[in-house]
Amino acid sequence: MTVERQSGVAGAIARLFVAEKEELPAVLAGFVLFFLLFTSYFMLRPVRETMGIAGGVDNLPWLFMGTFLVTLAVVPFYGWLSARVSRRQLVPAAYLIVAASLAGFGGGMAADPDNVWLGRAFYIWLSMLNLFVVSLGWSLMADVFRPGQAKRVFAPMAAGASLGGLCGPAVSLLLVEPVGHSGLLFISAGLLASSLVAVAYLLRWRAAHGPAESAVENAARPIGGSVLAGITLVARSPYLLGISFFVLLLVSASTFLYFQQARLVEATFETREAQTQVFAAIDVAVQSLTILIQLFVTGRLSQKLGVTVLLTAVPLLMVAGFLALAVAGAFPVLVAVIILRRVGEYALVRPGREMLFTTVDNETKYKAKNAIDTVVYRGGDMVSAWIETAINALGGAMVVALLGAALAAVWAGVGWKLGRIHDHKAAPV
Repeated sequence: MTVERQSGVAGAIARLFVAEKEELPAVLAGFVLFFLLFTSYFMLRPVRETMGIAGGVDNLPWLFMGTFLVTLAVVPFYGWLSARVSRRQLVPAAYLIVAASLAGFGGGMAADPDNVWLGRAFYIWLSMLNLFVVSLGWSLMADVFRPGQAKRVFAPMAAGASLGGLCGPAVSLLLVEPVGHSGLLFISAGLLASSLVAVAYLLRWRAAHGPAESAVENAARPIGGSVLAGITLVARSPYLLGISFFVLLLVSASTFLYFQQARLVEATFETREAQTQVFAAIDVAVQSLTILIQLFVTGRLSQKLGVTVLLTAVPLLMVAGFLALAVAGAFPVLVAVIILRRVGEYALVRPGREMLFTTVDNETKYKAKNAIDTVVYRGGDMVSAWIETAINALGGAMVVALLGAALAAVWAGVGWKLGRIHDHKAAPV
């Protein structure tokens, strides 16, 4: 039964999520999973930004370097865990460890809320964790759904992330004063732990309805491989190296804009609470726009035009955005470009990037993908941070914007090539 022929309430929901009737429970579970993950993270994102500014914007490149080094340290542990824990236990085990660490930071902030070094440690830890947690969620989705299904349902499920990204900052705005930063951390840990209910359902659904798998790939078995298998898999595959290059170019655009935003917010707003509220307000604006595009545009767009359009549209728009910043780098223009970049990434680029992993094996989905989403991403963050800082000091914001436009043009070309490769691999034989 196709989506168009379904009727009643279930049919209306299925049409909204571009899902077949039998897929709908799993798609809704995926929606709930990403809602909880992103509510948990986005209620802490404004806290993280405030902690980053508290130590001075000039110290942000060092925080980016610290994040990269911590990521390098965590990747072998994740490789060790995934080599010993079954695929159906891997995500729950990882999420419980992360929730416990957030509760630990909450206790530390309750005891010493003005400790700058604790704030810096939290900034680094959360910057690593958010990529790790989300990457695992998408690894699970790439495991549960086939490539053809992914084109239809990944974007609507990602709307759960956007709804969480909308609710998270709203929670911060409402609760940061009565419960403080430590209270937000405890609430976030609880939300992350509750996401395990959705994870458990998705694993059961996959066993009953998902892609067939061999005995070697059985979900009851560990993924196997060495602790550094994710990195070695990337190094041996031109396809994965292309995805890595795409991620590096995405990160460069994001980091250039992030540093400009941090400088202007630091100069404009004096108190930590006011800065947290500004960052939260921007998050609310971004997620409000993103969820509409994800629900009503992205899935249908990728179904008709393929993944290529998802991976090239935003980079091309960012070329125009950076050129606008080079001409008029005022705060309103910067905020508009930041919103454009983030909405485009969440609504188009992220679903498209996750679809690239639906045609690879399980070790690549859970290990190589995680290495790209963490080590490559944070390594790009670190390098881009130092480059932006140096160029801003030597040539100013205009030169940074012009370099951003050039990198965005290359980003669009890489996205086009990856999209064509994926559409060819996913095409029915």
